[in-house]
Amino acid sequence: MNRKTPIGIIGCGNISSVYLKAPQLFDILQVVACADIDLERARSQAEKYGVPKVCTVDELLADPEIEIVVNLTVPNAHAEVALQAIAVGKAIYGEKPLASQRADGKAILEAAHAKQVRVGNAPDTFLGGGFQTCIQLINDGQIGTPIAATAFKLNHGMEHWHPDPYFFYQPGAGPMFDVGPYYLTALIAMMGPIRRVTASMQTTFAERTVTSEPKYGTKIPVNTPTHIAGILEFASGAIGTILTSFDAWHQRLPFIEIYGTEGTLSTPDPNRFDGPVYIRRANDEAWREVPLTHGYTSNARGLGVADMAYAMRSDRLHRANGEMAYHVLDIIESFMQSATEGRHITLNSTCTRPEPLKLGLHGWEEDQVE
Repeated sequence: MNRKTPIGIIGCGNISSVYLKAPQLFDILQVVACADIDLERARSQAEKYGVPKVCTVDELLADPEIEIVVNLTVPNAHAEVALQAIAVGKAIYGEKPLASQRADGKAILEAAHAKQVRVGNAPDTFLGGGFQTCIQLINDGQIGTPIAATAFKLNHGMEHWHPDPYFFYQPGAGPMFDVGPYYLTALIAMMGPIRRVTASMQTTFAERTVTSEPKYGTKIPVNTPTHIAGILEFASGAIGTILTSFDAWHQRLPFIEIYGTEGTLSTPDPNRFDGPVYIRRANDEAWREVPLTHGYTSNARGLGVADMAYAMRSDRLHRANGEMAYHVLDIIESFMQSATEGRHITLNSTCTRPEPLKLGLHGWEEDQVE
């Protein structure tokens, strides 16, 4: 279990830095190569984080040393890169979403099954101390049986801070594809899979103006819905609502609340690993903050890759797995389908609710070794 797992990173953009730092948190990981269509960008990241090899995508995929390919490309390239990695027999771990279309996500899972390789996918924030504490509270019956949930993520888009925000407003992105996976994955981790959805959506602004550098003043055509409201019917019978928007200037809504027969749980931001976590049981006079029961409360992206690396050695299911990522993709695509067709959509996919981390452990390797 002490041997490091060599990983190669494809895509050296904004999100890559945190993954390139992952070996500092997880002893099992070692970044041995990185690639990008812009080789200068790859060289810059490799120099900054001490990656020994900079190469093209084809060269990285052909490298026999690499066991896991981490796919950090833009959403519309996720499926193409994943299928290329699977074709050469490598495990693939991608940024969210799994793909921009259901058919592509299904193709990834089918190809991986045929090649007997693993598919993992972000987000892995549900493995952080904040949401593992929420899962522990639910599993311990602290709010009784969950019967409903709400989830909200509203802001005014990415063009105010992101260095290259164009892709956020194209098919395969928008608020539900971009931030929805954090919320849907957290809901599944807490309450299990979803069986039916309904939604409405709109595109409020036809064009966006970039106010961040280096593309200040650039106009972006908006080609995807930017305000989506959905209803979720869980396999358990619970009902959820979710609202994601790039059209709202301000809001005062919670992130996620779970309503149970014996109380209510208010969760942290599912795009973070930390707290706070609040609970208010039926007869409580006020909300109470709950101390976090689990570790990994910093920006620990790469946690899902580490879990997959350990799972590959102990022959268990990794937690941030392809089946759950496909279920999330199916939910999002079904929201779009529901809004377009004006009807409920019964999902064809499902997944296993991920196993929680063991209570109180802060050493990832200790948690994984049987």
